[in-house]
Amino acid sequence: MTRRDFSGPGDLRAMQDLCSRTWTPTSRFHPGQLAWSRYYRPVDPFALEATEAVSVWAQDGHAVGFGWAEAPDWLELQVDPDHPEVAALVLEWFEEWSDAEEQSVMAVEGDAAVEAALADAGFLPQEQEPFFTHHVLDLEALRPVPAVPGYTFRAVQSDEVVERAAVHVGAWSDLGPSQVDASSYGQLMAAWPYRGDLDVVALDASGAMVASALVWLDPATGAGLVEPVGCLPAHRGRGLAGAVTLAALHALRDAGGRVAQVTPRGDDAYPGPQRIYRGLGFEPTARVLTWSRSAG
Repeated sequence: MTRRDFSGPGDLRAMQDLCSRTWTPTSRFHPGQLAWSRYYRPVDPFALEATEAVSVWAQDGHAVGFGWAEAPDWLELQVDPDHPEVAALVLEWFEEWSDAEEQSVMAVEGDAAVEAALADAGFLPQEQEPFFTHHVLDLEALRPVPAVPGYTFRAVQSDEVVERAAVHVGAWSDLGPSQVDASSYGQLMAAWPYRGDLDVVALDASGAMVASALVWLDPATGAGLVEPVGCLPAHRGRGLAGAVTLAALHALRDAGGRVAQVTPRGDDAYPGPQRIYRGLGFEPTARVLTWSRSAG
């Protein structure tokens, strides 16, 4: 087994391949999530920020685990279930790299290898903190797209990067400054497994984009990830978020997808998104909890 530090898009693809090969409805990551996490803000494709680090463990030419330290106090990881020993190696690497006094990791509840390694390393599950819940939907049970008077739905065109970035920023900026811009969205559109036919927007009567839903299809598994969905504040309360998501899911099924996944907040403090997705037919599977430790 070997370990290498991140050096460019090839390592991201190796990480995505691991996610694809081992995907189940309760896996920590879908390949599309890694693409979004990498390119939602302007980045150098071949370099990381000074405050982040990524390392990949491989055997026989395939990634069997990775650690993505998004900040000195925050780690994301995924491990091949056939190589549970890698979880401890990732945590050791993170401890050596990080100088943060408090460290946190997100893990899927029931991922025995990762949970055991976290417990051995002194992490504890934070049951009272916000958590996420994987939801899945069999696309055979997909509901029709409802008509929303005054609005139409269509896929984004390749020359609409500026407009597409703007509708995302407008939808999310009330939660805090968004780092998405035309440059980053252009990088995102060039990344695997982005597909323009699965990037769907709602248009108002003037033809302006007012809501959006992006779905990532992994062709190897037929699983599509919904990430992200947004609606401009002035157009909320009309069912647009759910309708544009359904339009994107119909495009996913037409493209060969068999199942869809989404991972909204699951705690009672932020119930809106999960209520929308369950209203579309998504069913909850596993929770994603934060584990934390004091490194002092």
